[in-house]
Amino acid sequence: MVELDLEDFHQIKKMATEFQSSELTRDQIVSQIYQKSGEITRKVVKKKTTKIDIDRKIDDILTSKVFGYPIMLMVLGGVLWLTITGANYPSQMLSTLFFWGQEQLTNIFQALNAPSWLHGVLVLGMYRGLAWVVSVMLPPMAIFFPLFTILEDLGYLPRVAFNLDRFFQRAGAHGKQSLTMSMGFGCNAAGVIACRIIESPRERLIAILTNNFVPCNGRFPTLITIAIIFFGAAVGALYSTLVASFVVVGLVLVGISVTLFISWFLSKTMLKGVPSSFTLELPPYRRPQVMRVFIRSVFDRTIFVLKRAIIVAAPAGAITWLFANIYIGDANLIDIVASWLQPVGYAIGLDGYILLAFILGFPANEIVFPILIMSYLSQGSMVELDSLQALKELLLNNGWTWLTALNLLLFSLLHFPCATTMLTIRKETGSIKWTALAFIIPTSIALIVTFTITQVVRMLGLI
Repeated sequence: MVELDLEDFHQIKKMATEFQSSELTRDQIVSQIYQKSGEITRKVVKKKTTKIDIDRKIDDILTSKVFGYPIMLMVLGGVLWLTITGANYPSQMLSTLFFWGQEQLTNIFQALNAPSWLHGVLVLGMYRGLAWVVSVMLPPMAIFFPLFTILEDLGYLPRVAFNLDRFFQRAGAHGKQSLTMSMGFGCNAAGVIACRIIESPRERLIAILTNNFVPCNGRFPTLITIAIIFFGAAVGALYSTLVASFVVVGLVLVGISVTLFISWFLSKTMLKGVPSSFTLELPPYRRPQVMRVFIRSVFDRTIFVLKRAIIVAAPAGAITWLFANIYIGDANLIDIVASWLQPVGYAIGLDGYILLAFILGFPANEIVFPILIMSYLSQGSMVELDSLQALKELLLNNGWTWLTALNLLLFSLLHFPCATTMLTIRKETGSIKWTALAFIIPTSIALIVTFTITQVVRMLGLI
């Protein structure tokens, strides 16, 4: 029990009177209260212990300006590596299972003498689109979300927020945005939902509008594939994976930098305001409860996000099949629309088919690359090539260069959110205006960045 002497009592009473009569801001009042409370505590509380404060020793390393940030990058790289490596085999198994199911459905449609167009829309379009989304999206989420939750349960994520707080404060945003941004690596829709932890409506909006700039697991397959076949292959098979990993980590850093810049821009323009105080109490480190973490991450995050993705991916597969199989003259709708988009695609270092793939892949980022492959091969349904070398040859035969690969990586990183994320933004903000801006802002940035790089490279004759 702590006893205050008469002098301390009068000091507190004097402070309360001063606060009532002054024009100090809330943050200043809170800061001075904490400062004075600390002085009184140090004066009257006697701490007798010989036990080494392990938590403080660890925090001196994890939150230091010298070691804190490199450790953060290594932890992020480790989580991404585990997610990518661990997801390969289950993704392949799910893909094999789903395409076996497609064969069975095809046999049923043939036995019933169903029209070919009905088989195409329901099986080759809708079912195959769902198969792609689930097989590509489920394994990474099932790995990433538990790992993320373990870091949260361990007590490390508050240290990440502490390290990044000064950057977000300078950007006019809230320190907790670092946590919502981290959640976006698993799924941007989940990251948007996580923005509820930010009390200030203004800063919550900033976090929602910028969450898309960190790549979700739906974009990682495309980023990794292109990084391996165009940049990793340039140094030989021995170091290709290492170089590709550096490229992907570099893209993540670009996304974080863009997040900070746009947060600063929004805080100075349409979302002006003073950053609110962020009093963060670092919890003690504790042993994660693995089973509870697994159950919570699977049911509260993985299944929730996957369900939303399935809802929007099913009609997308059907629409894609229709675009590939409806002909006007000798060309299908994909060829016609791609030709319309070609001038814009060429200006930003891509082509019309790539832009159309992103448009048709709006419901789910997982189906962007399959749509692109289908378009290049002039197939009537989404397909997958049997090797990275075959994929590289296909892309090179369709005019790809290192500039195309670089711009695709940047456009994939910065472009508009998927439909699942857009629906989540609409629900969280309750505003069509902010939902529209969540689409316009990243798309404009993606176009400006790729256009600038393309024009500079062509001007310098590097391509």
